[in-house]
Amino acid sequence: MVATRSGHTTTLLKNGKVLVAGGQGTTTASPTSELYDPITGAWTATTDMLRGRVGAKATLLANGKVLVVSGDCFYDLPPSEGPVPLFGSAELYDPDTGSWTDAGGVFDGCSEHTVTLLADGRVLVAGGSASEPDGSSAAAHLYNPVTGAWDATGNMISDHHGHTATLLNDGTVLVAGGGSGSGPYDSVELYDPAAGTWSATNHLAAARANHYAVLLSDGRVLIGGGDTMTNPPPTELYDPLTKSWTSARPMANARTGYTATLLLDGRVLVVGASGELYDPASDSWSNTAPMIEESPFSSTATLLNDGTVLVVDGGSAFAQVFDPS
Repeated sequence: MVATRSGHTTTLLKNGKVLVAGGQGTTTASPTSELYDPITGAWTATTDMLRGRVGAKATLLANGKVLVVSGDCFYDLPPSEGPVPLFGSAELYDPDTGSWTDAGGVFDGCSEHTVTLLADGRVLVAGGSASEPDGSSAAAHLYNPVTGAWDATGNMISDHHGHTATLLNDGTVLVAGGGSGSGPYDSVELYDPAAGTWSATNHLAAARANHYAVLLSDGRVLIGGGDTMTNPPPTELYDPLTKSWTSARPMANARTGYTATLLLDGRVLVVGASGELYDPASDSWSNTAPMIEESPFSSTATLLNDGTVLVVDGGSAFAQVFDPS
C-alpha cells in the first residue's frame, strides 16, 4: 500500500475499487486513505479524511458513498470542568469527487462499535467502547442517507463493545456477545428497524467478545472465535426461524485477529495468522494454502467482484489476495 496502517477500514466501492481509510500510522491516528484497483493491482492515494481514525467502522451506502463512523475520540468539555466524556464522529467519502465531508453525529462509542446497513438504506450504529459507566455503551443511532440526519432509536438492552451485528434476511439485526467492564457477554439481542426496539433472544453457548459473525447463504449466522472463557472458543450457529443456537464443528486452529468473509460459493473464509475455510453443507473446516505473509491482528478482508478476497495486513503496508478456486 501507499502507507502502513492498522485498525483501518476497507470498503468495496460500486466501481469495483477498494477504499482503505485511516488506521494507526507510524505514530498517530492517520487521516490518509487510498484506493486499490483489482484490475491493475495498483494502489493510489486519495484525499485525506477530516480526522485521523483508528478502529472506525465503514459501510457502503446505496448512493455509492461510504459512511465512516467513530474511530476517533474528541472532548466536549475543557479539562478544568472535571471528568471529560469521549465521543466519536462520522464522515462521508464520495468516490465521484474523491472528497470527504462531515456527516454529523455524536457517538458514545469511539471504537469496538458496529455499523449495519439496514434493508431500507438507513444505517444502525450500536454500542462501542466508552468512558462511562463501565467502558461500554448501550446507545444506538440511525443515519438516514436521504436526509443526512441522525435519528433517535431505542437503546440496546445491555451495553456492548466488541460485539457483532448481523443483518438477517427478515430485516432485523442480530447483536451477539461483546463485553463491558465485567468481561465478555453471552447475551443476544434483536433490533427491529420498523419499531425501533430491541428484544432479547436465546443466549450464546459461550460468552465472547471480538469474535466474528457471518450470515450464511441459508439465512443462519455462523459465530466463532473471540475472547471467551473457553479455550479453544466453540463455534455455533444461530437459526433465525427457531431463534435457537446449535454447535458447529470447531475451527482446526486456534487463532486471533479474525476476519470472516462469505464467499460466492457459500463457504466462509476465516483469516487470522493463517487461512481456514468453513463449509456449511458438511459442517467442516479445511486449511487454505499458506498465506504469503501471516496476517496479524487488525487485518481486514474484502470480497472483490471476481470472488477473490483482498486481505490487508494490520501494522504493515502489505496486502495479498486469496483465490477460492
